[in-house]
Parts: sequence; C-alpha cells; structure tokens
Amino acid sequence: MGHGHGHGHDHTHGANKKALLISFIITTTYMVIEAVGGFLTNSLALLSDAGHMFSDSVSLGVGVLAFVMGEKVANYSKTYGYKRFEILAALFNGVTLVLIALYIFYEAYQRFTSPPEVASMGMLTIAIIGLAVNISVAWILMRQGDTKENLNLRSAFLHVLGDLLGSVGAIIAALLIMFFEWGWADPLASVIVAILVLISGWRVAQDAVHVLMEGTPKNVNIKDITNTIEAIPGILGIHDLHVWSITSGQNALSCHAVVTENLTIQECQELLRNVEDQLQNKDIGHVTVQMETREHLHDDSLLCKGEDHSHQHDH
Repeated sequence: MGHGHGHGHDHTHGANKKALLISFIITTTYMVIEAVGGFLTNSLALLSDAGHMFSDSVSLGVGVLAFVMGEKVANYSKTYGYKRFEILAALFNGVTLVLIALYIFYEAYQRFTSPPEVASMGMLTIAIIGLAVNISVAWILMRQGDTKENLNLRSAFLHVLGDLLGSVGAIIAALLIMFFEWGWADPLASVIVAILVLISGWRVAQDAVHVLMEGTPKNVNIKDITNTIEAIPGILGIHDLHVWSITSGQNALSCHAVVTENLTIQECQELLRNVEDQLQNKDIGHVTVQMETREHLHDDSLLCKGEDHSHQHDH
C-alpha cells in the first residue's frame, strides 16, 4: 500500500476498530442480561433477540479481531497479511445466524401449539432497555465507522438493526400479552426476528463466499476497466484480465498489456503510472501489469521486465 492513499485508510481503520470495540463491549454485556431475562420471564422473543445479539457480539468480536489480525504485516506465507481473516469471519458469522434462526423457528412452533406463561412486565422492561442499547450501538457504528465499504462493519451494522427490530417486536409482544393476554404474540415476535436473522445470515454468507471464490467485486465494472486501460496512449490492447477482492474494500487487478514497439524504460514507467492513476479512481489499489509487444505476444521475452518488478515494490 503506497503512502498516497494510505493515510485516509489508516484513519478510518482506527475509527472502525474503535467503533467495533465499544459496540462489542456494550452488546456482549447486554446479551447476557437479555438471555438471563429471557429465561426468568420465560419469553422466547427475548431469548431469540438474545440469540441474535449473541451472533452480533460474535460478529463484532470477530470484527475487532480481524482488524487486529489485519494489522499484522503481511508475511511470506500469507502475502495479503491477515486481511482474508475478515472474510472467513463474515462467513462463519453468516452460517451461525442461519443455524440460530432455524432453532428459533423450531422453538416458536412448540410454543404456538402450547403457549406458556410469560412474565410480561419483566419482558417489557428488558425489551425497552434493549432498544435503548441497540440504538446507541447503531449510532456509534454510524457516526464512527465506515458502514458502506467495509463488509465486516456492514454486517455488524445490519445485525444491530436486526436487534433493534427484535427489541421493538419484544416490546409490542409484551404489551399485547399485558393488555389482551395474547400469549401467541411472544412466539410470533420471535419468528419475525428469526426471519430477519435468516435473511441477514444468508446475505453475509453469500457475499463472503463470493469474495473467497475470487469473484469480480460488485463495485467494479470489467468493461469500463478494459476501456479505461485501452484508452491510455501507448497501450494497444489487454488480455488475461483478472479483478478480485483481497478483503472488502480492497480490490486487486492483474493483466497483460500489449504496448507499442520500442518503448524506453522511462516510457514504460510512465505508462504504468498512468494505468495506476486511472485505476485508483476505479477503486482498485493493487495493480500488476505485464507488458509485451505484438511480436512477443506468446513469447517469454517481455518488455520492461525488470521495471515491472521494481514497480511492485514501490506501490
């Protein structure tokens, strides 16, 4: 990572980590309270919300860990540092959410058939505190973190929003039980939470698998990239183009560029700089270009070969 765009990245990185850490501490503490409360009041809506919060605190904790691991400098066996860890974390989290959702469905089904007694006053109190906690965590993540670009932060944020709705559901259910003695409101609220959990879990897992399979990043348009590179003076065409994500928000590209004959080393460097600058605007940070002339198209002798390597180091 060059120094050019390193600073902005480091700043948001620090803020992201801090936002995640604070959120992790708050969420984990409250998850324990809500789980205990769910058992004592016998409320499935609270328990399911606590289950969702558990996955939340896992995702936040793993997010913090991913940032810490990601800071370990790239070593020789893991050349992208530990950035991929974030993606594995997101995958693990997505799968956990799906399992939690299935368990809640099963429990709710049991309760619809024979609704147990629920201590609605205690349930209401805990749900209201839960709502306040979730709002504050969501606010911290929004204010301090980068919820648009970073997959980890986005999944954490989606979880918290899901929790927020879970708390609202539990509040409504508690009120219905208090005023109308509708016992089924409790399992119903838990099913709504479970559906949210299932959807967000599925999405996060899907996104993570896409990155792990080296799929083309969603925010990158291959046709546009090809046109951009081929429009640069001196480049006749490109082939063997690959674009992939190292981790969310960090894209890499490699390609072979056919260039005009008799370029000096100086001109080669200029050309590479140009390619890099153009691609920087297109959200691509790591660029590797192999240059060749028409007659050497399928030959091993490459133009500016030494240049290409030294270029890699100064990026």
